[in-house]
Amino acid sequence: MRRRAFGAAVTAAVLLLAPGTAQAQRDRIPQARVWVTTPDRAEQLHERAPVSFTRGDSDLTTITIDPSTTYQRMDGFGASLTDSAAAVLHRLDPAARDAAMRSLFDPRQGIGVSFLRQPIGSSDFTAASAHYTYDDVPAGQTDFPLAHFSIAHDEAQILPLLRRARQLNPHLTVMGTPWSPPAWMKTSDTLMGGHLKDDPRIYDAYARYLVKYVQAYARAGVPIDYLTIQNEPQNRHDGGYPGAAVPVPQEAKVIEALGPLLRRASPRTKILGYDHNWSTHPGDVGTTPPGEDPETDYPYRLLASPAAKWLAGTAYHCYSGDPSAQTALHEAYPDKGIWFTECSGSHGPADTPEQVFRGTLTWHARTLAIGTTRNWAKSVVNWNIALDHTGGPHLGGCGTCTGLLTLQADGSVTRDAEYYTIGHLAKFVKPGAVRIASTSFGTVGWNGQIMDVAFRNPDGSTALVVHNENDNPRSFAVAVGDRSFEYELPGGALATFTWPRGAFAADRPVALEDATATASPAGENAGAAVDGDASTRWSSGAAQAPGQYLQADLGATRWFRKVAVDSGDNLGDYARSWELSASTDGVHWRTLATGTGTGQLITVELPLTRARHLRITNTGSSGNWWSIADLRLYR
Repeated sequence: MRRRAFGAAVTAAVLLLAPGTAQAQRDRIPQARVWVTTPDRAEQLHERAPVSFTRGDSDLTTITIDPSTTYQRMDGFGASLTDSAAAVLHRLDPAARDAAMRSLFDPRQGIGVSFLRQPIGSSDFTAASAHYTYDDVPAGQTDFPLAHFSIAHDEAQILPLLRRARQLNPHLTVMGTPWSPPAWMKTSDTLMGGHLKDDPRIYDAYARYLVKYVQAYARAGVPIDYLTIQNEPQNRHDGGYPGAAVPVPQEAKVIEALGPLLRRASPRTKILGYDHNWSTHPGDVGTTPPGEDPETDYPYRLLASPAAKWLAGTAYHCYSGDPSAQTALHEAYPDKGIWFTECSGSHGPADTPEQVFRGTLTWHARTLAIGTTRNWAKSVVNWNIALDHTGGPHLGGCGTCTGLLTLQADGSVTRDAEYYTIGHLAKFVKPGAVRIASTSFGTVGWNGQIMDVAFRNPDGSTALVVHNENDNPRSFAVAVGDRSFEYELPGGALATFTWPRGAFAADRPVALEDATATASPAGENAGAAVDGDASTRWSSGAAQAPGQYLQADLGATRWFRKVAVDSGDNLGDYARSWELSASTDGVHWRTLATGTGTGQLITVELPLTRARHLRITNTGSSGNWWSIADLRLYR
């Protein structure tokens, strides 16, 4: 397959000034390094030749990076080293096992997995012959003193691997999550199903149980950074594996008992609430017992309760709804963080390996790697970090789940699509990185366009993750300030671009949170042109003709020096010629500039200008509709 990088090679003149001078720094041509994974496996985190930034704009769909606008700080990316995963890795001889661990956790030789979500006790992915917790006693007995508490099961395989993971990546974050409290604490008296007993002594005992887990793991060399109360507290299905329905009032009571204990015993360990789907699964609603509330707004109720004072934020899973739920919760509770903590790759029984890899890579790329992070997630965590070729071992639960690594029947270890979707983040986006603004045109629901997410690392470097949703190759540009490069990605490909700090300065955007817009013809959703989301657009709904316009009320008088009119990734939907006008009162207008459109992004440089209203008028004709995905102003 022929591949080419646009934005041609620029030959640098030999510098006459001494190295290290300010002039040499200015003349140095910044480059971006590039890694690509394709759905056909032709490239798998393959580093291509670097691409050079050049001065000026591009006519292509342009990803515009704004380093001055920042969002959430990232904790890390990874999966779960379940009992099953540990058993699979221990089937390997020591050298092969260490090679597999390096491929996962080593930031240089591997992908640098930086976040693990660990089951507290048994889950459906256990290699043990029976499910377990850390305080199991014979049926009918209780253990309020927790005299039988022990993590001995984990000392055999799980904890040695966790210690090795922390050696390979000292910046590893570890989260603990129980699939069930001990059976003696539950109404079902088993690890399957039931609720916590509604008894203050039980809430206290369960809180102490979780604290003992945190303390025991810390003594074993694995400090716990985050803790949730219950995996999927609305999951009432008996899938043959541990689970418990924990309504909001019960979760709140446990948190209120746990918070003070944890603050004294392990101040580093923060509590996250909920740990379930973006929206309540229809199956969970349907299995709600008569007279019980399905609590479809569970995370909102929890954050509105007194228990919220002990919560760092909320954890989400992928099995119902979409990532926009994270942004909705963030807007309601902006002082609480959001973590994405579980999603398993899966497949149909007749799917070929090629279908599984392609489908998993593309869905996870757009929905998890980009979709969750663009919606405030501080982590992206898959389910099992390793499984065998049968999708196991497991004891109940999912029989078609996939991991980051697979141990094949011949003893070889292969890398699944999740290895690459997590790798395109974990290897290049370091713990402590901050997401920065970037225009993105694709959607998690799939619209066949280019989508992306950008981060600034603690060392000041930038990492940009780009996914081509289309099945065909797509060309695009990446712009920062007055520099840009052009590139082409194969259909369905996922790429990461990185470049060092200080390469160039970027424009300062003008906030337009209160802006509104009208258009003639009205077309589709004029407000989408000023909503700060390039995946939405205003479109004329008709062929381009002179006199069509989009008019924006900026919400207040603004000062600006530059206007960008971005037609997004709907190729050809740019104005063939245009006029930009401004007004302070919406009645009296003055022309700021006129020009000819040659591509998707039109930028207009101006003297310092003051206005409340802007109007972009189409003065040409074309058979294409006219679209504006984003109207941006800069100072």
